[in-house]
Amino acid sequence: MYEKYVEIRDSKGITDYRVSEDTGITKSTFSDWKSGRSNPKLDKLKILADYFGVTIEYFLE
Repeated sequence: MYEKYVEIRDSKGITDYRVSEDTGITKSTFSDWKSGRSNPKLDKLKILADYFGVTIEYFLE
């Protein structure tokens, strides 16, 4: 999932900081996803999907 997030984030030229500010998802949450310490819960996936204008399934493919 994190790879898909990075792909769409980078394609839009947005930083983790900007996504964090705009969505309320903390930067530490992104770090946990990146390191594999945790996986995103459905509510966070929904926030990201809405933010980037994609479906939740986009992140799960």
